[in-house]
Amino acid sequence: MAASGTALGIFITFEGGEGGGKSRQSRILTRHLRRRGIPVLLTHEPGGEPLAARLRRLLKGNSALTPEAELLLFAASRAQLTSRVIRPALAGGRVVVCDRYADSTLAYQGYGRGVDREAIRAANRVAMSGLTPDITVLLDVPEEVGLARKHTDDDRFIREPLPFHQRVRQGYLELSRLEPQRWLVVDALLPEKEVARAVWERVAPLLPRGDRP
Repeated sequence: MAASGTALGIFITFEGGEGGGKSRQSRILTRHLRRRGIPVLLTHEPGGEPLAARLRRLLKGNSALTPEAELLLFAASRAQLTSRVIRPALAGGRVVVCDRYADSTLAYQGYGRGVDREAIRAANRVAMSGLTPDITVLLDVPEEVGLARKHTDDDRFIREPLPFHQRVRQGYLELSRLEPQRWLVVDALLPEKEVARAVWERVAPLLPRGDRP
């Protein structure tokens, strides 16, 4: 975990099912931090680094992947991003905002696909090398609503049947209950500004005192 309020940065992740607004809220938080002069890096999973970006194309477009192959490719992408991008940014005192991270694999491959969760946790431990987010924001939205918000089906995860997305959502909610001190669960049906305000209210206390509102 990044050491909050010290020379080390703060690590914030956004999670949730399809159509919850993770990318949008990640960008809003990043802009908010930049306007206050806080050094921040916005990245995403899978991707955010050249090799990880190549793995992203495999993961998003290859319907022949087995659940186990998905797990290992996500872990490889995560290991690369963590080592090459996230850790150096945190060591430099930056806030890192990441659109998806390790909890996505537990939710999608564990709860959604049925891959052994302890195996996933073991793979995540290797990929994360001990790094845990300071805050994980879960943007919770009913599956039907979230899927209806998506305007493309070029991502094979979006094409999964509704029961898959229901299992993913329940997985996220269970994960948030297991670590309530890390997770912030926000109703993604709320207006965008209210969601952003709830996120900022959770992030602001971790900032050095001079950077707080």
